[in-house]
Amino acid sequence: MNEHDKSPKLFDSTLKPTGLTRILLATKNSYTAFQWLFKNESAFRQECLLLAITVPISFLFNITAMEQVILICSVLFIMLTEIVNTAIEVIVDRISLELHPLSGLAKDLGSAAVGTSLIIAGLIWAVILFL
Repeated sequence: MNEHDKSPKLFDSTLKPTGLTRILLATKNSYTAFQWLFKNESAFRQECLLLAITVPISFLFNITAMEQVILICSVLFIMLTEIVNTAIEVIVDRISLELHPLSGLAKDLGSAAVGTSLIIAGLIWAVILFL
């Protein structure tokens, strides 16, 4: 083995797949991420349960199809925000497990984003269903 073989592998953007291969790989990667999230993140499991409860509930109200889509999307937005928050946490932990004020701040900001998405969803549900 020469010294070049011992160096860490670097990303080469010229080797990225394209077309249908890229779509299939991206789908596989997304599936892997969802599996990891469901296995490792209790907040994501809770949000999956919230989605499973709110989708059928959305059919019980006399609302338009557009309003129903907005209600469901508001819960999906919570899940999206949770995924981004988890990505931030994973990146921070990848960089260093050392306690650092900026690492804590990054995680707190991600948590605040999830909290904000919960408020947004709650407001959307309240406005559509009760006003």
